[in-house]
Amino acid sequence: MICRTICVCIIYIRISTAIGNEDSKLNFTGLGLKYGHIVEEHNVDTEDGYILKLFHIPGDPRRPVLLVHGIIDSSDTFIIRGNGSLAISLANKGYDIWALNTRGNRYSKAHKYLNPDDGTFWNFSFHEMGYYDLPATIDYILNRTNQKQLSAIGHSQGNTHFYVLGSTRPEYNDKVKVIIALAPICFLHNVKPPTSTLLALLPSVGNLLQTLGMEEVFSDDSVLNDGIKAICNEKELGYELCASGVFFAIGGSDPSELEPDFLPVVVSHYPTSTSRKNGVHVAQVALRKSFSQYDYGPIRNNVVYNTIVPPSYDLGKVKMRVALFVGRNDRISSIRDTELLRDRLPNVEYRLLENKKHNHLDHVWGRNMYQYLFPHIFSVLKKYD
Repeated sequence: MICRTICVCIIYIRISTAIGNEDSKLNFTGLGLKYGHIVEEHNVDTEDGYILKLFHIPGDPRRPVLLVHGIIDSSDTFIIRGNGSLAISLANKGYDIWALNTRGNRYSKAHKYLNPDDGTFWNFSFHEMGYYDLPATIDYILNRTNQKQLSAIGHSQGNTHFYVLGSTRPEYNDKVKVIIALAPICFLHNVKPPTSTLLALLPSVGNLLQTLGMEEVFSDDSVLNDGIKAICNEKELGYELCASGVFFAIGGSDPSELEPDFLPVVVSHYPTSTSRKNGVHVAQVALRKSFSQYDYGPIRNNVVYNTIVPPSYDLGKVKMRVALFVGRNDRISSIRDTELLRDRLPNVEYRLLENKKHNHLDHVWGRNMYQYLFPHIFSVLKKYD
């Protein structure tokens, strides 16, 4: 009886809040159409059998731009702000927009022969996203547009994939004009609490989930995700608990950019699924203070890598142009950690954004980014057109 009451409450809250904002109910295609653009849906096959959803807003095929989202996120993050979003703003300027969904999220839970209900489907981390997802997507876009290069914009872990790509498959460096790295994630030496505390706990949580056979996390149809949405959509406490208590605590506080009325739109699209292994790999990077491949432990490492310690990614091989965009109030992608990254990349420009409150999530969800951020993005894209 109690369980039934909780479920009814969750359903009621979700329905009542969704009715209040149409954008909460629209997917990437629906949002694109609402804000004036045709959206095509493409499927991209990777070398290891994953089938990725790639959304395309047609523009000038000579100016393709690839958008890559962060962890437990999707392509929706680039369009949920509507006319104030990066995807729509770029499309309005005539760019040919391609928005990737990396393996495992709500749009890319498909494989040629693996079932998402089986644990083997989820045996991946950001390494496979950089090594398999990006090359397949880049080649697909360049083939469709008949171009030799594209520009790219990544947010958070979406940038990590490019460092993996450039270091492990260096032939792809020449296919990227520039990667604009918003809130870049590579080194996590100087992450502040409570994020540092969460990262310290993740390996233990990951081991527990593995024991329970839970390889997928934040599935859209999970009780956890339903609970998150129900709590965050609660009018009286939702903003304090979710925006102030989670988003601002982890990524940096900037309430002027994430207003209460927009929170239901955010939580209807975020979070979405990824693998347990992906989260653990991020934690390993932070705890080992090394941007390295996945650590399976000495015995298996020796089988997989022929060394008891996982190899580090060689950032010196990342020859593509990288433009690092750093927020002064970003509690995840800290100034000190992005400076470490800057000093190790051979072809880099570094932009510390002027707004002192600019946090980790403002890059994609901030309501005034057309004023504070997008002009800088446009100038970099134009520079390398």
